[in-house]
Amino acid sequence: MRSTRSMEILCLALAALVLVWSHAFAAQRVPVVALLGSFALAIAAFSSRRFLPGRTHVRLLIESWSMLAFIAGVLWLTGKAASPMLNLFLLPIILSALALGRLVTLAQVAVICAFELLLATATPGIDWASLGFASRVVGQLAPVLVVAYLTATLSADVTEARERIENLAQTDPLTGLANLRRFNELCEREHAASQARGLPYAMLMIDVEQLKEVNDAYGHDAGNSALSLVAECLQRSVRASDVAARFGGDEFAVLLPNASPEVADAVVKRIRNHVFKTTLDVGARMIRCAVSVGVANFPKDGRSPRELLSQAEQDLYRDKDLRRAPGSQVNA
Repeated sequence: MRSTRSMEILCLALAALVLVWSHAFAAQRVPVVALLGSFALAIAAFSSRRFLPGRTHVRLLIESWSMLAFIAGVLWLTGKAASPMLNLFLLPIILSALALGRLVTLAQVAVICAFELLLATATPGIDWASLGFASRVVGQLAPVLVVAYLTATLSADVTEARERIENLAQTDPLTGLANLRRFNELCEREHAASQARGLPYAMLMIDVEQLKEVNDAYGHDAGNSALSLVAECLQRSVRASDVAARFGGDEFAVLLPNASPEVADAVVKRIRNHVFKTTLDVGARMIRCAVSVGVANFPKDGRSPRELLSQAEQDLYRDKDLRRAPGSQVNA
């Protein structure tokens, strides 16, 4: 928005200099003052915090088209097709290409081309059907087209790069699951929503059993493969609305929005079964993985995400102790 404001002020200043210094001001004082004043008032209105708060895209759309209309008025008052101010159209085109996307930019380019033809028909002494005029129009509009294309392409590349960086900052590189930072953000968001609507949710803590032994016996690549296997099982076991995350080391966490204790227990059983039924091929050996799982339910087990995670971790340790007890079943 600051860049847009700078463009608008620059556009107004350049137009004011040309209009006041040229014969246009003396010959058409009222239209010139009206045009400059109306655009200055528009800039002041756009700068207000009350102007479409929270709707940045719509604001930019209105401002870019307003700038386009202002420049059209400047061209009309400064010689029409012979105006030296045609390149001012580059400002709204750059704005649209950077912030509004290709479709809006193409629409504005089309309007500029149509307006150029209108100016030609309204300018005395110009044969708009001549080859000379056609070559002149192409020379004037070519920079607009090139800038529109290059800026839109650059904007798309920057957006894609930003999305990749954000994705890398929010996901675990080994498993592709959400990382701890992203998981904590989603937990806080879900907690606030559930608390406001009075809905339950649950958290799971999952620990991969005997991962150190796998690393020692078969190498860290085998351990990484075991973690990836568990991550895949988690993704197959949870619902589309659930969030699975790599909590660190051999631990995972799962957020279950709008989940009752019964739903959480069902997810736990699916996770254990999927992990146990999936084997890991390490060289000539098949390794069967297992996990311990701890569960905490909101609001029964805690009133904050921190309390729920702590309770889920305690439940995880109890599950590990039970699984190590004599006579316990691996997939129990």
